[in-house]
Amino acid sequence: MIMTHTIDPSSIKVALLMGGKSGEREISLASGKSALSALQEAGFDVTAIDTGSKEDLKKLFEENFDVAFLTLHGKQGEDGTIQGMLEILEIPYTGSGVWSSATAINKPLAKVFYERNGVPTPPSLTLSTPDEKTMDELIEAVGEHCVVKAATEGSALGVYICQGKADIEQAIKDVFAIDSTCLVEKYIEGDEFTVAVLGNDEPRALPIIQIIPTNEFYDFESKYAIGGSQHICPADLDEETAAYMSELAVKAHKALNCRGMSRTDILRDKEGNLWILETNTIPGMTETSLLPDAARVAGYSFPELCNEIIRLALN
Repeated sequence: MIMTHTIDPSSIKVALLMGGKSGEREISLASGKSALSALQEAGFDVTAIDTGSKEDLKKLFEENFDVAFLTLHGKQGEDGTIQGMLEILEIPYTGSGVWSSATAINKPLAKVFYERNGVPTPPSLTLSTPDEKTMDELIEAVGEHCVVKAATEGSALGVYICQGKADIEQAIKDVFAIDSTCLVEKYIEGDEFTVAVLGNDEPRALPIIQIIPTNEFYDFESKYAIGGSQHICPADLDEETAAYMSELAVKAHKALNCRGMSRTDILRDKEGNLWILETNTIPGMTETSLLPDAARVAGYSFPELCNEIIRLALN
């Protein structure tokens, strides 16, 4: 259970940051709209700000806010840039700091810190140019059945499951059309799970969610379309596996120095091994999002979850 401490929402002026300019703008707007309603229901004084608008951004400089509630996703929102601006403005904000945000959104870099902290993650290679490695070198390292990912995109944008050289070549080409770095990762067949974590110095895992996507994997449509995936929470796992999965999510949260909240995606292969795929520092807040789902099973309404996230930001 989440241990909450009393704060008076009516005395706290919140800047709700949403929208932005990334490829996930529409999802961010949807997250922002849902969070706005929940924050207002909780009793906060909220001003919604679209960071994709210079006129809207002026409000951060011209008005006095007690805290910024971030529902931004992707570049210029989840990568440390907006966090840096808020640091300069001395406005407390929800979620992780500059370094943590910039590290977590960069999939190859996050893997470095997973490995240093004993967090299992699939074998991979990182490409800074399309022809940095030959196709034979890639296949020798990760196999013909692999996953090609844009290094710094979220919401499964720029993620391709490939089978064979032609697939891999095309996927790499597509990734470099939207990102400057490409991750080529060994494909691991298995069940998909996600574990949300709340907390600063003593983070704790929320109930585990098993994700059963309609499509081949948990892609953009599965994440955000109504009926795109089935969420089973709490996941049907034996006690030992559930405890280890929760432990790994907290370990990933700490490895990346996350604060407030995070959500880590995990695969369980056919042999029962667990593999960390990535950690999201600003989980979605839409009606189909996973963090609110897990919090609900833990006994917290959406307004109560938003209250706790702000409390952690102000702590």
